[in-house]
Amino acid sequence: MSSTAKPEQSLNFALFFFAYYGYIGVFSPYASLYFADRGVSAVQIGVLMSMMQVMRIFGPNLWGWVADHTRRRVMVLRVTSAASALVFCGMFWGETFAFFFVLMLALNLFTSAQGPLSEALMLSSMRGDLTHYGRLRLWGSVGFIVTVIAAGQLLDWQGIGLMPWIALVLLVMVAAVALNMREEAPMSRSENTPSVRQLLRQREVIAFFVSTFLMIAAHASLYVYYSLYLSQIGYSKTVIGLMWSLGVVAEILFFYFQAPLFRRFGVATLMLTSLLIGVVRFLMIGFGAESVVMLLIAQILHAATFGVHHSASVATLQRWFAGPLQARGQALFISVSYGLGGSLGGLLLSACWDTFGARLVYMIAALFCFAGWIAAALSYRWQEPSGRVR
Repeated sequence: MSSTAKPEQSLNFALFFFAYYGYIGVFSPYASLYFADRGVSAVQIGVLMSMMQVMRIFGPNLWGWVADHTRRRVMVLRVTSAASALVFCGMFWGETFAFFFVLMLALNLFTSAQGPLSEALMLSSMRGDLTHYGRLRLWGSVGFIVTVIAAGQLLDWQGIGLMPWIALVLLVMVAAVALNMREEAPMSRSENTPSVRQLLRQREVIAFFVSTFLMIAAHASLYVYYSLYLSQIGYSKTVIGLMWSLGVVAEILFFYFQAPLFRRFGVATLMLTSLLIGVVRFLMIGFGAESVVMLLIAQILHAATFGVHHSASVATLQRWFAGPLQARGQALFISVSYGLGGSLGGLLLSACWDTFGARLVYMIAALFCFAGWIAAALSYRWQEPSGRVR
């Protein structure tokens, strides 16, 4: 877990990512089952779970602005982490849809700060050297897969009522690690540093965000429908779970070994390659899912469509959103891609699923990736040669 950051900070980042994404690994798959056990209807559960995406649109930008303006990112991370754990305690007493709706609104407002702020802190501690970024970020993937599997076993054994206890333990762990983090020496704003508003008017920045929006919109076909699609074809729940696990393992392996790949091929080449691989991957799922071999290959390609794309996006953001704009840059990335892209992509693909079926959904996902490749290619072409991301 070495990096250019101090060893203690590196350990803090690894533990934070493990606990935070571990919480997501428990809450995202199993919260709907808990709400159903509490008597919430299917339609109401859909509304409650959508709050995770909706608050990703607004929350990260709010907390990113507060963190960058106060220059106390660790304090903001501590406050939002503690507030998340406190608000989550209400999960034990909820009985009505109205109660759960308010709780999910508040909970996801606070948790939406934790991903972008922790990444911004880690990037600041690395001072622009992303050599070991992947080896710290992979602990989030490890936390996710460990808790998905372990929680599934525990919930089968003890019942869905155990879910809030597991999730709360992980949120408390997030808050405890945040208390141990240290603020990096603040970087002063240069007179030549543009404002966020000025950056968002630049065509290369707009094209970059369009590309990330389209890539995550394409992945909504996985997050929303992959399990259902495989189930309809006739795959067992065990096989479906193994396919999800294979994708995460491939992602972890890429994060661990990514540094020499970025040194050899460069950020732009890997970004564009990941988008083209996305085209291939979604077509393989849409038209070859009956073949186990095709599914296995498609899931291994998750290393490219998520792992490569995420790391290349973070590296590209450093071209514009470094130093005092770090938190807002990460917040914008989360809001535009996972917030807007995930939400709107899911809505569009849902309409296609109900009307035209699974194959068209994955064909559209492939088209999203191709359109994202065009936008990314334009972004890199428009960047000044002297500052081009390599």
